[in-house]
Amino acid sequence: MKVSNNILKCLAGLSVVMFLMAFNIERKHTAVYLIGDSTMVDYTGNYDLGKDYLRERYPLTGWGQVFQQFLSSDSLSQINKIIKTDSAVVDNRARGGRSTRTFFQEGRWRMVFENLKPDDVVIMQFGHNDASEGKPERYVDSEGYKEFLRLFVNQTREKGALPIIVTPVARNYPWKDGTLQNAHGEYDQASKDIAKELKVMLIDLNQKSRDYFSKMGEGYVTEHFFMNLPEGIYEAYPNGQKDNTHFQPQGATEVARLVFQGLKELNLNFKK
Repeated sequence: MKVSNNILKCLAGLSVVMFLMAFNIERKHTAVYLIGDSTMVDYTGNYDLGKDYLRERYPLTGWGQVFQQFLSSDSLSQINKIIKTDSAVVDNRARGGRSTRTFFQEGRWRMVFENLKPDDVVIMQFGHNDASEGKPERYVDSEGYKEFLRLFVNQTREKGALPIIVTPVARNYPWKDGTLQNAHGEYDQASKDIAKELKVMLIDLNQKSRDYFSKMGEGYVTEHFFMNLPEGIYEAYPNGQKDNTHFQPQGATEVARLVFQGLKELNLNFKK
């Protein structure tokens, strides 16, 4: 059967329209990649294959584990210059014990980079492990830390995605006269230096969390926010726990709230 040129042109045009429609449907959401360390990790799901989270990890919670709830469709209108689609999906690639260097060397950054699409968001928070001088397998000095942040930022931009640097969240020490002090030394300033140098959006989570924890008080955050647990309460920690770096669910949720607050502040003065 002979098909006219007009029909062929119509079919070709229809194919293009259907392709574009499919693309638009596919891209109705923005991927929000989280890269960082154990304070950001999602300990549920496939983080520890073969482990039962409730029996072997709970109440340990990374702030990235509870971040999705702050990116509901209602909330996205408050950060509409950063996330322009009608939905956002958190893709948490953070991993415990990783510095900027080891996150890159293990190929974890490459797996993010290869999947990045235009207008995706990459939120990066490192520093806890970079500073571990006593652990050479993860340590990187502040200049090396800067260099890897540059790489993450520049390669994110290569893909048309949006990088956001987050200063390392506070540890629960040192306290002085009722105020929580900076435990991250030069790494806190190093992340700010890179943000200024490359004109990158920055959320100062170190300062935000110190201010909020100081407001709540040392006793309260020690008991309710950080992994300081009594004996005989949690199956995963029968002997209790003394940990002033990692979070219980309440602490993780409050830190995630501070990150979202930071996104709202950035949205007000958006410059890509």
